[in-house]
Amino acid sequence: MEKYELFLRETRTWEIIDDVKNFRSEIGVLFLNSYNRDVLSKMLDDNHLIATHLFTAQPHIFVSKSNPLAKKKLVQLADLENFPYLSYDQGTHNSFYFSEEILSQEHHKKSIVVSDRATLFNLLIGLDGYTIATGILNSNLNGDNIVSIPLDIDDPIELVYIQHEKASLSKMGEKFIEYLIEEVQFDK
Repeated sequence: MEKYELFLRETRTWEIIDDVKNFRSEIGVLFLNSYNRDVLSKMLDDNHLIATHLFTAQPHIFVSKSNPLAKKKLVQLADLENFPYLSYDQGTHNSFYFSEEILSQEHHKKSIVVSDRATLFNLLIGLDGYTIATGILNSNLNGDNIVSIPLDIDDPIELVYIQHEKASLSKMGEKFIEYLIEEVQFDK
């Protein structure tokens, strides 16, 4: 595209839903898993939002390449016990169902809540912390200081994009979804 204006906002789950519901955002990207699927699906229905499947991923942890776990091929939950768990603040809508990480409802011996990705990545590196995610990292955007390791747990993560049922995707929205799907191809 020769010309465009695009706003990419990284925000809390509830705000993503609210922004799409109120037409402040054309689309939002969320994850569904066994823990939050029923609650979020009902919320999407109640707000006249449609979820469209993007891809399904197995849970991974993100750690610094200097973390003692970084050389492992597969990580068990017990391996994580002594490392700080990093998660995103969900603000006043602090339900575990709105969490951006799976297993957020589990007790963690050490836990730090942050408000942005840059802080989370800095703490992954500086404190040997970890977070749980899809396993998708883009070294062009994030450098090579963070590594992704499969987590041995059976709880697939489905990424979806949401849009209002009364709205069609713009050309820019369609292009964004195409780029997103292209970027996360698992057979690269």
